[in-house]
Amino acid sequence: MQFNSRIFVAGHRGLVGSAIARRLTALGYRNLILRSSAEVDLRDRAKVDRLFQRDKPEYVFLAAARVGGIWANQTRPAEFIRDNLQIQTNVIDAAAAFGVHKLLFLGSSCIYPRDCAQPIREEYLLTGRIESTNEPYAVAKIAGITMCRAYNRQLGTKFLCAMPTNLYGPGDNFDPEESHVLPALIRKFHEALPDRPVILWGSGAPRREFLHADDAADACVHLMLHADANDLINLGTGEDIAIRDLALVVQEIAGHRGPIFWDAGKPDGTPRKLLHVGRLGALGWRPRIGLREGIAETYQWYVEHGGERPATGRRRAA
Repeated sequence: MQFNSRIFVAGHRGLVGSAIARRLTALGYRNLILRSSAEVDLRDRAKVDRLFQRDKPEYVFLAAARVGGIWANQTRPAEFIRDNLQIQTNVIDAAAAFGVHKLLFLGSSCIYPRDCAQPIREEYLLTGRIESTNEPYAVAKIAGITMCRAYNRQLGTKFLCAMPTNLYGPGDNFDPEESHVLPALIRKFHEALPDRPVILWGSGAPRREFLHADDAADACVHLMLHADANDLINLGTGEDIAIRDLALVVQEIAGHRGPIFWDAGKPDGTPRKLLHVGRLGALGWRPRIGLREGIAETYQWYVEHGGERPATGRRRAA
């Protein structure tokens, strides 16, 4: 991948896609192909084909996806499986049809079995039942991995699959019904300042791993340059934290002093999800942004971009 290579970042307005575009630009890549969903709906195959015909991308970062937390997955499962299957099928197949040199498909750590051994190795894929709360999304991502592998085997393409852990950072989605756990916590504690009670979903016992979006973007570029096309590679830090402890970190950063209540009637999701990152480390990549540092930066971004404290109003469960 040369500095003048034509590089399509699909989903460049999303959390990780925007971080990939920023990282490529910072490194000196000057021929990025960036199209919003209003310009090119990736669910529409005809529009995707026209993009590939017109712009002729040589490299593709497939970061476009419909994503969301437990609530969004539970209330709109049809959209999660339909949109993700359409997006990835259209882009992957077009990349093969139009001779893309290399494609990186971004999946998710939710593809792995709910109760598999920890830390989770890449070879654990399809060795057990996945978590039910995000099954449609996970099935779509597993289909994308299988599609990349099948195309590589039959057509000789160079499609690489990267499975990131929970991502966060500036530009995240903080909508109370759409967000993942960390941005949901940030919003909850900010809106409850200084001392109103905060009600959080589940028991707080599950453990999760978190990777800053800028680190994820740096890892994706590193993989595009150094990883073999047939690899499935986990993206993570190799460290996790209990949600209950994570909440205390966010509470302290936000300056919240009120009580925290846990609604055990709400689902916890997978008990633990820690990725084994040996393959990534063997390629010479390590994360640079610590969790507390990253949360503080993300909280500050949220405050500066409209995270106003409501005078009154309902409090939502995160």
